[in-house]
Amino acid sequence: MTKSRHSKKYSHFLVAFRQARKDAGLTQEQVAKRLNVYATFVCKCESGERRLDVVELAEFCRIYGISLSELARRAGLE
Repeated sequence: MTKSRHSKKYSHFLVAFRQARKDAGLTQEQVAKRLNVYATFVCKCESGERRLDVVELAEFCRIYGISLSELARRAGLE
């Protein structure tokens, strides 16, 4: 059994982060185009392979039409 690289809280965040994109009706490719990055960047962010800084996270939230505080609430981080 492999040990997770992420805390339980971060794993919950990743689930909420992916769901926010899906709730916005967007594909990873569409998000990548809006961010002017490759789709692999979005995929790595969603899988936890790449951690986001707060500025990047705010940009994702803007695209998804959700506030940072709402995403935190959905992830159980409040």
